[in-house]
Amino acid sequence: MLDDRCEPQWVDAFTRVFELCKCTPGESAVLLSESQSRPLNVELARLALARLGLDACQVVVPTPRQKAPVPVRSTGASQALHAQDAALAALKAARFVVDLTVEGLLHAPQLPEILGAGTRVLMVSNEHPEALERLVPAPADEQVVKAAIKRCKAAETMRVTSAAGTDLTVDLREARVGGVWGWADRPGMVAHWPGGIVVNFPRPHAVNGRLVLDAGDVNLTFKRYLESPVTLTIEDDYVTAIEGRGTDAELMRRYFAAWGDRDAYGVSHVGWGLNPRARYEALAMYDKCDTNCTELRAFAGNFLYSTGANEFAKRYTEGHFDLPLCGCTVALDGETVVEEGRLK
Repeated sequence: MLDDRCEPQWVDAFTRVFELCKCTPGESAVLLSESQSRPLNVELARLALARLGLDACQVVVPTPRQKAPVPVRSTGASQALHAQDAALAALKAARFVVDLTVEGLLHAPQLPEILGAGTRVLMVSNEHPEALERLVPAPADEQVVKAAIKRCKAAETMRVTSAAGTDLTVDLREARVGGVWGWADRPGMVAHWPGGIVVNFPRPHAVNGRLVLDAGDVNLTFKRYLESPVTLTIEDDYVTAIEGRGTDAELMRRYFAAWGDRDAYGVSHVGWGLNPRARYEALAMYDKCDTNCTELRAFAGNFLYSTGANEFAKRYTEGHFDLPLCGCTVALDGETVVEEGRLK
C-alpha cells in the first residue's frame, strides 16, 4: 500500500493532462466521483483544475448497490449514474468532465447523451497516482494511435497467431474502430488516462479461431498473471470451450458461468497496445486495491482480447474479461503490425 497523501509531482501530472485537454480559465468543469472513488485522485484533480483557473463543480453520487452475482472489476461501464438525473444534467451542462468513478463511464449507457451535449470527458482510471505520474501522455502519442486506427479502418481481416497456439481470425469489415492516446481536447470526445491503445468492436459473426492464453499472459479482471495455459475456442464470436488444468482455467470457467448470460462469452473488442512507457511487469508492483490495470491494457505490443458487452453488435452484459497476450503476431490483410509481441 502506498501512502495516500498529496504530492506536488502528482498535482503536476494532473495539471499536464488537463493542459493537453485544453482546459482554459473560467471554463465550466465537473469532477464526477462516487462514494467509493479514490479520494486522493479527486483531490489531485481539484487542485490541478484550480491551478489552471477552473473552479470545478464537484458531483458525488452514491456507489450503487451490488446486483451482480460475482464481483465486478474494471469494466469501464459504471452504473453510478443510474437514476441520477440531476447529476446527468450537470455533466451535460459542463464543457469538461473529469470522470473519477470507480468503473469509469467509457461504456456507461449515459455516455452518448453526455457527449452529445458537446461535453468532452476524461476518464481518469482508478489507479494510484504514482502510476498515473509515470504514464502522463506525450503529444507524440496521438499520431501513433491515429496511425493504428487508420490501418484498422482500411483493413478487412485481422489474423492473430502465436507460438503458444493462438490462431484467430477477425472480420474487420463494418467494425467500429477507436483508439485512445490519453486526453480529450475536442467537444464530444471521450478518452482515458493512461492511454495508448487501438481497439476494434467487430460486427456480429466476425470472430473465429483459437486463443491460447499462455503462462505469463494476463487476466485483468482477476488482476493476475497466468501460471498455466488456457485455451479458448471461439466460434461465431462466442467462447464455446475453455480448456486447461489448474487455477487459471477454473477461475475463468466459474466466472463466465456465474453470469448465466451467453453474451458474457461474446467478443467485446480486439486490438493492441501502443504505449512504450506502459510496463508489463507493473501488476507485480501494486496491491490489487492500488491498480485498475489500465497500464496492462496499453503496454506496447500486447494483443488485447476482451469479452462481454459490445454495443455495436447489440450485446449488453456486465460479464467482462480483458486479456492482454504477449508474444502474438497481429496481421492486417497479411501485413504484420505486431510481430511476436513487438510493434512493427
